[in-house]
Amino acid sequence: MNKGTVKFFNESKGFGFIKDNNSPKEYFVHANGLKDNIRENDEVTFDLEEGRKGLNAVNVKLA
Repeated sequence: MNKGTVKFFNESKGFGFIKDNNSPKEYFVHANGLKDNIRENDEVTFDLEEGRKGLNAVNVKLA
């Protein structure tokens, strides 16, 4: 389980990005990968899953 901060999330389009707290990496997140509703600057926990364009955040929950 990874920890991060929601850098950007567009509710109408259903996607955004999460900044990993332990590295400089950012991960794409889609609304399908959410367990909780998230907003910008929320602290979250997440798993990573290989997507079509790299790693995606899935099972995203508020920390």
